[in-house]
Formats: sequence, structure tokens, C-alpha cells
Amino acid sequence: MPLELDSLKKAVAALNGVLAKSNDAELMRGLDEITRNAIKSGAIQHFEFTYELCWKFIKRWLEMNISPTEADGVTRRELFRLAAENRLIVDVDQWMRHHDARNRTSHTYDPAVAESVYLAAHDFARDAQRLLEALEARND
Repeated sequence: MPLELDSLKKAVAALNGVLAKSNDAELMRGLDEITRNAIKSGAIQHFEFTYELCWKFIKRWLEMNISPTEADGVTRRELFRLAAENRLIVDVDQWMRHHDARNRTSHTYDPAVAESVYLAAHDFARDAQRLLEALEARND
């Protein structure tokens, strides 16, 4: 039974869309600071949501294609190692950096942390797209 990937497709597309808007220098220059911050905050929220979906889809794929208990109780590093062994992702350390960026997000707003996570979201978007493509290719 294949994974239903629509939610991940939509999340990756939404993340890429808001990042594209935030990277549009002309658009951003024409906006006030509050609106610019809102767009960046939206990118961070899309990053958080998409990251959560990614690791959950990795876990589901491993459970469905390797063993129902393959990912039970494993650390995030171990989960990403299993994903790399099964050619879902390439770089375990990069995914751990994504995990660390996700952990830096909090309910307390810190502009420096927000900016670092916003920047990290750009690298993550590329890896999330690659994961989606790997899941689509191996979704049988």
C-alpha cells in the first residue's frame, strides 16, 4: 500500500512559495517592516510544519517498506541514518542541522533565532523536495 503523499506535496509547495516571495528583493523592499516580518514568520512556520511531516513520512516509509518496528523508539539521528541507508536522504548531518533549526523555534520570539531559522529553511526546502522525490520514486 503506497503512502498518500498529498500533504507532503502541499507542504513542500507552500514552503517553496513563501520562500520565493521572501526572496523577491523588489517585493520585500516595497513592504513595511511588519509585513516583511510576517512573511518571514510564515516561512518559519511552513518550515516547522514541513519538517515535522518529513520525518514522519520517513518513519512511515520505513515501517511500510522495511519493518513495522524498524523506526520504533529510535533517535532522530538513527531515523535519518536509516533513511540514508534506504536512499531517501543523502546527508544525515544536514538533516540533523534541520532538526536543530526546528528545535530552535519556540513560542518566545527572538529576532536573531528567527533569522537563523529563516535562513536554514532555505537549505531545508531543497532537502524536503529531494525527500519528496525519493518517496514518490519508491512509493509502491
